[in-house]
Amino acid sequence: MGMMVAARRIDATQGEVRYEFGFEDRFDRILTIDPRTLEARVGDGDFNSAASAITAKIVNAWRSSGEFPARMLFAS
Repeated sequence: MGMMVAARRIDATQGEVRYEFGFEDRFDRILTIDPRTLEARVGDGDFNSAASAITAKIVNAWRSSGEFPARMLFAS
């Protein structure tokens, strides 16, 4: 069975970039990335496979373009 995780950026400061994310278009969780260290955490403390997958896609996009994307989709 596949997985589809969507994320949209809701805030970006020098200290953190925040995304709402979830399965399909249910943006029911918050992901926060530190742009200096690329350390990521989730608001509910459950850094599961969905959080890991979307974080990896966001960080890879940042490494490629130098900017945190406004939206991101992970599908497997």
